[in-house]
Amino acid sequence: MKLMETVIGSEEIFTGRIIHIRRDRVRLPDGLESSREIVEHRGAVCILPALGSSALLVRQYRLAAGCVLMEAPAGTLEPGEDIEKCAFRELEEETGHRAGRMLKLGAFYAAPGYSSEKIHAFLALDLTPVESHADEDERLELVFLPLDQLEKSILAGEVEDAKTIATVWLALSRLKELKEI
Repeated sequence: MKLMETVIGSEEIFTGRIIHIRRDRVRLPDGLESSREIVEHRGAVCILPALGSSALLVRQYRLAAGCVLMEAPAGTLEPGEDIEKCAFRELEEETGHRAGRMLKLGAFYAAPGYSSEKIHAFLALDLTPVESHADEDERLELVFLPLDQLEKSILAGEVEDAKTIATVWLALSRLKELKEI
């Protein structure tokens, strides 16, 4: 069975600083027509910084969720920006730490049913403190969480951010391979 959909028309709904929204008219493989609302996003990085036997996370208020969330440092790619350079930049901006090693863990789509956002996951190792340069409109609190507590915190519902959960699972697996935990 063919699964490909063909775009037969597209309408721009909203253009913002970070996202663009469009409505596509599509033809399904069986000829039926339907519509899809798509949030276009440049993509992002999510980094799990490991500092000794702890992970370095951030807490911040997220208006869309209506609460403070504990997350791995993350950020949106600038137009044309190299993915790994973005990971180094976001780590420094949000945590005030520079990575000696930045290991690519993989990539995943945040919500492929309606968004093009692809998140690239990294593990940051060999951290050294530097001056942080958080975005002017960001208010972050650093959280050091023991690596052996990270999985328990996720299972207990203390970490609810999907990109963080996915990055943590990938990072814990890599850390075990590297015999870092």
